[in-house]
Amino acid sequence: MTSIIAINQSSPYYPRRLLDLQDPPLEIFCRGHLEALRLPSLAIVGSRKASQQGLRHAHDFGKSLVHMGICVVSGMAEGIDTASHLGALSSELDYCTIAVCGTSLDRCYPIKNKGLSQKIAENGLLISEYPIGTVTKPYHFPQRNRLIAALSLGTLVVEATQKSGSLITARIANELGREVFAIPNGIGKVCSSGCHQLIREGAKLTERPSDIAEELIFKL
Repeated sequence: MTSIIAINQSSPYYPRRLLDLQDPPLEIFCRGHLEALRLPSLAIVGSRKASQQGLRHAHDFGKSLVHMGICVVSGMAEGIDTASHLGALSSELDYCTIAVCGTSLDRCYPIKNKGLSQKIAENGLLISEYPIGTVTKPYHFPQRNRLIAALSLGTLVVEATQKSGSLITARIANELGREVFAIPNGIGKVCSSGCHQLIREGAKLTERPSDIAEELIFKL
């Protein structure tokens, strides 16, 4: 297993975008390739109980964005997060994805993603603000959402309900001046309601990866 290292705010690898937060972590713990932090990145988030269509979208967008030179950031949760990481990894390119974990890096949640965690460490980067041995608390997971939003140039929401944590991530991204993207779906579907709400609030309606590239081209 690759070693876990800590980088503080004085490190050249510490992501300066995190300093846009009111409460940036004084240090972050990393396992994998720090070079991933130097790449432009986009967050892909969404429902843990995603539809098959949503999982396909997350996978395909993840892979396509990596081929555009964008590192995919997500939270390694079940559903959309997992699919986006797998899509990025399927590109077989270096430094393709960053997982922001809600646990310390000596733990893995969900446990079924232990294999995924190892693949990300080998080809991308795992990060956490929690020191080794930290007891995992439920509030750690929504707390890490602010890091996902701050690390990235923008956030893509694939599927979400109106009370989803993914919408919290998107709204933090908007407050930080990041771009927000949302994929529409059929009306009447609960898993689409959050994305449609974001679009009504001004998120970019997103049908293909090029829609994201067009918005980010001057930031890459």
